[in-house]
Amino acid sequence: MRRVVFNQKGGVGKSSIAVNLAAISAARGVKTLVVDLDPQCNSTHYLLGDDANNPESDIRDFFEQTLSFQLKPTHPEGYVHRTPFANLALIPSHPDLGDLQSKLESKHKIYKLKDALETLMESYQAIYIDTPPAFNFFALSALCAADRCLIPFDCDDFARQALYSLLNNVQETREDHNRDLEVEGIVVNQYQPRASLPQKIVAELRGENLPVLETLIPASVKMKESHTAAKPLIQLAPKHRLTEAFVSLYDELHQGKK
Repeated sequence: MRRVVFNQKGGVGKSSIAVNLAAISAARGVKTLVVDLDPQCNSTHYLLGDDANNPESDIRDFFEQTLSFQLKPTHPEGYVHRTPFANLALIPSHPDLGDLQSKLESKHKIYKLKDALETLMESYQAIYIDTPPAFNFFALSALCAADRCLIPFDCDDFARQALYSLLNNVQETREDHNRDLEVEGIVVNQYQPRASLPQKIVAELRGENLPVLETLIPASVKMKESHTAAKPLIQLAPKHRLTEAFVSLYDELHQGKK
């Protein structure tokens, strides 16, 4: 399973969702890998803490390698780092990752990530890909490399308008590049059940037959505490209501799936 967490809008919780679902997967004994494609490096800092600033290798090194001719290129496992959490590994991002975009586009390297992750599936049962807040080369590479797409959504009208464009981009990518890509669902994040607008928007999206998942992730300061501690929720506060919501989301996504 290769799952991409994707939204062109920033601040919707892509990294939080990717890391916490991956951490639950690992806690259940599944060998799990997170791939951070966002130059903001949020997933990298979330999982490595202070060690995030000086990894020996990262995703930028991987893409740089694809631009050079090497008789024996580094195996994708060479970019993987262990995290402090059992069964959970990471390919870190780099703040300068975006500098490579034009070169990668001109050299048509859009499928290199897919090739690498297919190789890594020999070692990992689940791969979660965190993406930048833009529909650029790296996001498209992730969509080409994944078989499932999860879309975070925060409940406001601006996010709703952007959602339609996003779904069109995913569908176009599926038709042009990756027939195996499946939209698993829309994850409503930072949900406030007592506010009328979020309830209204969720009901309307479901009324349009959009794939809004049943599990709604509540807003909570515990998420910021988790980021600061560099500990996923399942490790930091396994009984907290926010953690339980992520566990419910994980179970919903995996119900009936291997």
